[in-house]
Amino acid sequence: MDVAESRYRNYQVSAQTREQLGRVAVFMGGDSAEREVSLKSGAAVTRGLQDAGVDAFSIDVTGCLLKTVENPDFDRVFIALHGRGGEDGTLQAILSQAGIPYTGSEMLASALAMDKLRTKFVFAGCGLPTPAFRAMNSVDEVGTIVADLRFPLSVKPSREGSSIGVRKVRNRDELVAAYRDAATHDPLVLVEEWIEGPEYTVSILGEKALPVIGLSTDHDFYDYDAKYLADDTRYRVPCGLDEWQETLIQNLAVEAFRVVGCRTWGRVDIMEDDEGRFWLLEVNTVPGMTDHSLVPMSAQAAGIGMPELVTRILLDTLPTGEDDHA
Repeated sequence: MDVAESRYRNYQVSAQTREQLGRVAVFMGGDSAEREVSLKSGAAVTRGLQDAGVDAFSIDVTGCLLKTVENPDFDRVFIALHGRGGEDGTLQAILSQAGIPYTGSEMLASALAMDKLRTKFVFAGCGLPTPAFRAMNSVDEVGTIVADLRFPLSVKPSREGSSIGVRKVRNRDELVAAYRDAATHDPLVLVEEWIEGPEYTVSILGEKALPVIGLSTDHDFYDYDAKYLADDTRYRVPCGLDEWQETLIQNLAVEAFRVVGCRTWGRVDIMEDDEGRFWLLEVNTVPGMTDHSLVPMSAQAAGIGMPELVTRILLDTLPTGEDDHA
């Protein structure tokens, strides 16, 4: 075991911090299309917190979310639920009403970031660069969309994550088929111009950007398989950009995070076009934390192991000034 790995595993909270945090429930699983990923994220988060000395345990949350706050045997919640129910503001509203501290963004920011279409309206309204887009509500709108946007296009359910239901289309017939597929996941469908070029992701911790990761895959894009199943997806840390370019997209990501109203941690996805311009795609408020996930990878590049990473996220649930860092 090398020195860095030893440091990651030996990260420990103080006895005072452990007492302040109390018993921590890691909410994972859920009923969304991202259930399997969430189970893996939750297991990794629980393991990291326990390795840091936090009194943490996991709960597979299914069914009525209101039941999670009935006679709770925990003091705070680390949310590792991806997708609807856990990432869209629903759980955040319930926990807030119950007075139970929880990790990550609050209800409004969570709901907004989960809705890719409305997030893009915010980006556009704030003058932040994002690909041209339209909402698609039926196949009858194909003509209008084709007139407004240029192929190739990206078609995605507005309120799903992990690239579920996302397709690249090159003509009208593919657009119709992709819309019908996306609409099975969410009646609100986002269509945006496809940016051909390198993809980057910027993890945010404590509202500051971690090292940028460059992504490449033999798939059409960084889809569900590339994210969670494939072994040939390539991650670049350092990302390959010049220092000033990396700083540029880190600042862009932090600004996107800020205008959506997010807090504590998250991830922002960005594309670079063939002219070297950067374009915001979306903000993730409960990113994956699996062994294929990007936030732990970026944190490790900054010298932050999993126990420290998840503990730092959790510490933000304490009132300001009460945490005693390890």
